[in-house]
Amino acid sequence: MTEPVRTPTPIDAIAETWVDTLADLSPTLATYIGRSEYNDRFGDFSPEGEERAVEAVRSTLAALDAATPVDEIDEITKTDLSGELRLELDLHEARWHLRKLNVIESPTQEIRSIFDLMPTDTVDDWSVVARRLSAIPGAIDGYIATLREGIAQGVVPARRQVAEVAVQIDRYTSDDGFFAAFVGGAAPSEGQLPASLARDLSDQSGAARVAYDKLAEFMRSELAPVAGEKDAVGRELYALHSRRFLGATIDLDETYEWGRQELDRMVAEQTAIANEIKAGASVEEAVAFLEADPSRQLVGTEALQTWMQATSDRAIEELGKTHFDIAEPIRRLECMIAPTNEGGIYYTGPTDDFSRPGRMWWSVPEGVNTFDTWRELTTVYHEGVPGHHLQIAQATYNRAQLNTWRRVLAGTSGHAEGWALYAERLMEQLGYLEDPADRLGMLDGQRMRAARVVLDIGVHLEKPRLDGTGTWDADYALEFMRGNVNMSDQFIQFEVNRYLGWPGQAPSYKVGQRIWEQVRDEVKAREGDAFSIKQFHKRALDMGGVGLDTLRGHLAR
Repeated sequence: MTEPVRTPTPIDAIAETWVDTLADLSPTLATYIGRSEYNDRFGDFSPEGEERAVEAVRSTLAALDAATPVDEIDEITKTDLSGELRLELDLHEARWHLRKLNVIESPTQEIRSIFDLMPTDTVDDWSVVARRLSAIPGAIDGYIATLREGIAQGVVPARRQVAEVAVQIDRYTSDDGFFAAFVGGAAPSEGQLPASLARDLSDQSGAARVAYDKLAEFMRSELAPVAGEKDAVGRELYALHSRRFLGATIDLDETYEWGRQELDRMVAEQTAIANEIKAGASVEEAVAFLEADPSRQLVGTEALQTWMQATSDRAIEELGKTHFDIAEPIRRLECMIAPTNEGGIYYTGPTDDFSRPGRMWWSVPEGVNTFDTWRELTTVYHEGVPGHHLQIAQATYNRAQLNTWRRVLAGTSGHAEGWALYAERLMEQLGYLEDPADRLGMLDGQRMRAARVVLDIGVHLEKPRLDGTGTWDADYALEFMRGNVNMSDQFIQFEVNRYLGWPGQAPSYKVGQRIWEQVRDEVKAREGDAFSIKQFHKRALDMGGVGLDTLRGHLAR
């Protein structure tokens, strides 16, 4: 570590205390960042738990408001943490917690998915797993109480999300679902589980399945009949979520029109490359041509995992010599097949001490067994290096300058996902996508992200359809995505349901990329011949996670 060690300040102390508070309030978050002392329990998902969390937010915000920054790092911490806390209060006032239910990021998934990150190497590890399994019924009961309070106040999620999540739960609790498979495969790396622990795991897994089935029954019998008919959340609530995911305030109407223009640009760029792949071919014809080429396919998840790891390792090795200073702990990235079949590819960061490395996860939908390397190459760069892994692990590594909150928790989806899309284009510029097929795959993803800007704002603000036949709704959104994404229909359906239930998140990728590129170009214009792209990247990544307004303001100095 080459940076001098910075003396912690009172604002650092407030941020550190906030991390401790979050770990206590949300043990799943603690597990995510490697705080193992909370691994045997869950937080309180009840209305009372929400009130305790809000009181902690208010207390921390008051302490920050009273603190004076001593340097630029302090200024960034105070600006970003204060903004995040105030937004939490705004979302609480909007009663979002009473309707927090969707197919990808709500307590239903949080309670289950945390087991993906729990250590399972030793007998003691499995004992901790058993204790956390035993806490699932209480966590589910608290969540049901919150959703019931929402029903009482007339604040409910959309019916579509309720129905889809109930189906997810059915998969979790089936005889060959997650909980049965998870404990059925329980085995420490050395020795065997004691019979008593094996019975306990089986019993607690069974109790977890019963609790989840109870949640599904509640959703179907109580929540679905009163759930919202509309998928749209409306302009006011959408603006809050947009700010939450970007760490920036944007003009939603201007961004919608920009998204339409960006989509047209992606289509034009794809059309030109399709002609390079096969003379005179349309994009659809070029895709069909590539999909028929067995040399560009992987068969089976084992082959996919092996290819992901080799591709990632090569990028880290080569970029670490030429374009980035990649510290040794950051060079370890594990590529994993997720234990679920929900669809989606995602990254989980390393623990604070790097004992658990960064991981790239591929959740393969049921029935999908072939994978196109030309389509997925850019995804490995997006999730790995120079994308999420380089950005997030670099912040985690920067212990000499940044407090724990800045290193492992701060930032927004727009900052992280915008950087990852920025990284995809960077890899094209560095020559890693020289094959026109690989560039077409990159553009396929970029086109999807541009389409999501239009779809997400269009649906939730109920804008006029592009064909002039009415306003955006779920059916039109699905039709629109099918016309813009060359992927399996299972994937497309999951993605659209995700956007409908998670407002503001999907556009943060492309809008985040837009802001990253704007900031880079502003710095380049100001510095002229003295501008160094490598130094720009270092300055930006050394900040850790921040909101995009903070990024722009800091780098504009």
